[in-house]
Amino acid sequence: MTTFQKSSASNTSRRRPKSLAQEVVNDLVGQIKAGILKQGDKLPTESELMQMQGVSRTVVREAISRLQAAGVVETRHGIGSFVLGILNEQNFHIDPTDLVTIQDILYVLELRQSLESAAAGIAALKRTESDLAVLSGILHEFKQLLEGGQETVDADFRFHLSIAQATGNRYFVEFMSYLGQTVIPRTRINTASLGAETQMRYLERVHYEHQEIYKAIQLQNPLVASSAMQMHLNNSAERLRSTLRK
Repeated sequence: MTTFQKSSASNTSRRRPKSLAQEVVNDLVGQIKAGILKQGDKLPTESELMQMQGVSRTVVREAISRLQAAGVVETRHGIGSFVLGILNEQNFHIDPTDLVTIQDILYVLELRQSLESAAAGIAALKRTESDLAVLSGILHEFKQLLEGGQETVDADFRFHLSIAQATGNRYFVEFMSYLGQTVIPRTRINTASLGAETQMRYLERVHYEHQEIYKAIQLQNPLVASSAMQMHLNNSAERLRSTLRK
């Protein structure tokens, strides 16, 4: 059995806490390329990875989801995750470290607009009471975090991921998991500073738009749900485009 070792790169101080999942991905890919983890090897358990990497279970799961989407590992339910092979650099992938300009972030938002608006419409048709309970809980959590002046990025991402899960289509889920929190523009730049509104006002608007998406899904109206998601993402994109026109 292969002994998992943590590379020196992951022993260094993490300078960008919001990209922890990608750092875990990079570390695991490095293990595979170095031959420490070979094709067919079973990855350490979630708990073991949490301890080795010093991250939360959410971060570990996001990292594994990205590796699955990239075709590096496969997860067999009830058994674990296994190495399929070395990352093929020609496979489609979005490296968060490449999202350094406003235009880069806009490109990702444009991609999301088409996929997530479709996901919202499908979720409206297929959602269950359990799905609604999850979405409602996240909306409540977002509001509490906002009122308490706390970080809302994780709740924001989980709202979008939960809509993907409500479609019942694993490919929507895998795509959102693959992108992770990098889909939230404010993890890359301070979006509130781009316009006249304050950070609080900006996040209040995000919360309102999430509520409108939720209401349409709750009412099982796919057209309104799709339009609400399209408008939500377009508003974020338009704020970024406005800076390019200055």
